[in-house]
Amino acid sequence: MPTEINGLPAHVLLVHFVVVMIPITALLLLASAFWPSARHRIGVVLPIAALLSLISVPVTANAGDWLRQQMGGGSPQVTRHAHFADQLLPWTVGLFLVSAAVWAVHRFVPAARSGNSRTVLTVGLAVLAVIVAIGSVYATYRVGDSGAKAAWDGVIAAE
Repeated sequence: MPTEINGLPAHVLLVHFVVVMIPITALLLLASAFWPSARHRIGVVLPIAALLSLISVPVTANAGDWLRQQMGGGSPQVTRHAHFADQLLPWTVGLFLVSAAVWAVHRFVPAARSGNSRTVLTVGLAVLAVIVAIGSVYATYRVGDSGAKAAWDGVIAAE
């Protein structure tokens, strides 16, 4: 996995992909779960975006672990950031699984033949979509906020 990109720590660059992709995927999931016309427009983009989000988390975490080792273990703030980062992966797994399920149910389960069972499944997936969308975005926020504080606290003095 990459640890440096063009001489810069890869973590510093990869983190931007995570911070953008997870909220976008969460929004796509919510739109797909609640808005049928959006679901048809979004289509297979939803599970692909969710998969990219999922893959980006361990790649970015690995680059972060390398960076922390280069810094000699880091400060308590870096340790807190790493702890929050460890909590992000389960949320992105959930984001991927629910995104894939929403797409697959509406792609492969015919509405006319399944009747009530598809409605129950759709409602259940919508509830799960709200949970994983909010959870993954909040977890991303916590990781990003703690990382920014670890990197920038005390660097810029208040005047």
